[in-house]
Amino acid sequence: MNEGVQKNTLYVGGLAEEVNEGILHAAFIPFGDIKDVKTPLDQATQKHRSFGFVTFLEREDAAAAMDNMDGAELYGRVLTVNYALPERIKGGEQGWAAQPIWADADTWFERQQQEQEMQRLQAEQRAAMQEAEELHRKKVAEERDGEKDEDGDIKDDPMAKAEAEVLKQNAGA
Repeated sequence: MNEGVQKNTLYVGGLAEEVNEGILHAAFIPFGDIKDVKTPLDQATQKHRSFGFVTFLEREDAAAAMDNMDGAELYGRVLTVNYALPERIKGGEQGWAAQPIWADADTWFERQQQEQEMQRLQAEQRAAMQEAEELHRKKVAEERDGEKDEDGDIKDDPMAKAEAEVLKQNAGA
């Protein structure tokens, strides 16, 4: 469950409307050096959405800020402070991703090319197997034809004639 948790970025919920990034920065600076402060805006109202993110340079500073500020009051509102989860954007192969859907395009094309190459190789292998089977069938057929030719040579070989007659007599007896 803690996979992907950003240990130096804090989620700060429950912000009053009056709180801006400057006030949020001032409230958290006593705990250590701050790298970034963000309060995402509501597109319709252009006001923050009652939460923000504070990113510290050091994990220890973020931990101290979370321990001290979770449940604290700022502008009459009780704050909720937790480690932030990575930003998730709708899209990607699993439905949600930490990157936009078009970021998957390169890997998707690579997979398509690999699948096409695999299909081509399998088709070549099937064709080679069929060719090998056909050659084997021809060789076996030629060997059978060669055996028949050898039986036809009995007329010329007196010893083979005698053997054949003895075999016929034994089979008839």
